[in-house]
Amino acid sequence: MDLEVEVLTGVYSEETHLPQPLRISVIADLDLPERFLPDTPLSASKSYIDLKHAATDALPKDVHFTLIEAVADHICETLFVSDSRVRRVEVRIVKLAIAEADESIGITLVRHRR
Repeated sequence: MDLEVEVLTGVYSEETHLPQPLRISVIADLDLPERFLPDTPLSASKSYIDLKHAATDALPKDVHFTLIEAVADHICETLFVSDSRVRRVEVRIVKLAIAEADESIGITLVRHRR
């Protein structure tokens, strides 16, 4: 999953008053059945819509995240709280406003269920 999301984030004064475009990718490791047969129901897996929700609608629009690491942590916690099968979440965030010539400047944060 690779999403572009506008988020209030940043440290410098020019970053703190308007949302910034971020490219967010989310990978979730789940406790899953040993095999998926042709008739396995969706409930046995994780809906991609849940991953998208954690990186978009679940981010509060009125909260300023000083660090993009805090954005990533919020996404991880949203997924852990929403589904007990989620064991590990990896969130990659690229700050699009500072990237030049196809650069990917950002962070990757990995969290494990405690």
